[in-house]
Order: sequence, then structure tokens, then C-alpha cells
Amino acid sequence: FGPETGLGMPTCLLCVCIGGSVYCDDTGMDQIPPLPKDTTHFYGRFNKIRHVKNTDFLNLNKLQSIDLTGNQVSGMDEDVFRSLTQLQELLLADNNIQVLPELPVTMRRIDLRNNKLVNHGLHSEGFKEMSQLEFLYLSSNNLDYVPTPLPLSLRVLHLQDNNIQSLQEDTFCDRHDRNFIRRNLEDIRLDSNPLNINLFAQAYVCLPRLPVGTPVEK
Repeated sequence: FGPETGLGMPTCLLCVCIGGSVYCDDTGMDQIPPLPKDTTHFYGRFNKIRHVKNTDFLNLNKLQSIDLTGNQVSGMDEDVFRSLTQLQELLLADNNIQVLPELPVTMRRIDLRNNKLVNHGLHSEGFKEMSQLEFLYLSSNNLDYVPTPLPLSLRVLHLQDNNIQSLQEDTFCDRHDRNFIRRNLEDIRLDSNPLNINLFAQAYVCLPRLPVGTPVEK
């Protein structure tokens, strides 16, 4: 039944354990329980978790996906994800996160929709080395500019409903290489930002499709 939770029952009685997946959705928990060492996918959605500690995922070398959507997370220890060398998905939508810890370069999907993220809460060039990152969802936060540089693997970038007011020539493109084309990035959303995308034509010349976005006043 897995490790003891300290709540009077083992993790796999409090939650549902199927193969390497542990489902703890909507159990009312306010902290992440001890997880079996062979856990590959952890689902802790719709709970009352406020803080993610650096011991929560310790020695979980097979962990590939963490889903804490719909909690009350406002703080995470800086090194909480650093040792997770297999981690590919981190889903933290609908929380109160202002600062994002360092993430492994193995990420494929990051979902931070509807938080309180600000640009200085992101690591400088934090996404640059993620050569497998395909999906980055950062809508409904407090970002002032697009977090660059973005990996060439990226297919989807959602930044709608932030406070982005301008774009640079090298936000998406390579100012030193006029022949550069960012072929993978086909879904960019910049709508509901105080940004007139028509003013930044040079920022899009390398894209297969124009971003979605209309100017709004905030």
C-alpha cells in the first residue's frame, strides 16, 4: 500500500495507485504524501496544497509527470525539481505561484496558466536548454515580456492575458540570420495583452503563422 502518510493510512489507501501512477485528486490533502519509489506520474489536483518542499519528490528517479492543478500553491523550494532527471510534464495551472524554481532540461510540457507569475520570478534563460520542450502555457499571469530565448523545439506558446507591451526583433527570430525560420512554433497567443501586434512585424518574419492577438487597453 505504499509508504505511510502520517495520516493514519498508507499513500495507496489514501490515494489510488495503478502501475506507476498515483492519483490523489480531490482528497483534501494540504501536503504531498510520501510516494512509492516507482512512481512515474503523480496527480494531486484540486487539493489544498500551499507549499511544495524539496523533500516531496526526493529519490523519485522515475517520475515523469507532476500535476498539481487547482491547489493553493504559493511557494516551492528552489531545488524541488532539480534532481528529477526524467521529468517531462509539470502542470501547475490555477495556483498562486509567483516564482518558478529551476526545472530539468528534460521538460516537454509546462502549464502555469492562471497564476501570479512575474518575469523576475522566472530564471534568466530558464527555458533555453530545454531542447525537448513543446508546450509552454503561461497565460493569465503578470508577465511584462516574453521569456526568451525560447527553444527551437517549441510548438505551442500561450501568453494571452498578461501585461506584455512590446516585442523584440529576436523574441522569436534570429536578427543575425535573415534566413532563419522557426518551423515548429505554429501556435502563439498574445491576445488580451496591451500590445498592438501590428507594430512589431519584424518579430514575426521567421514564423510559419502569425500570433493570435489584438490590441487591448488595460
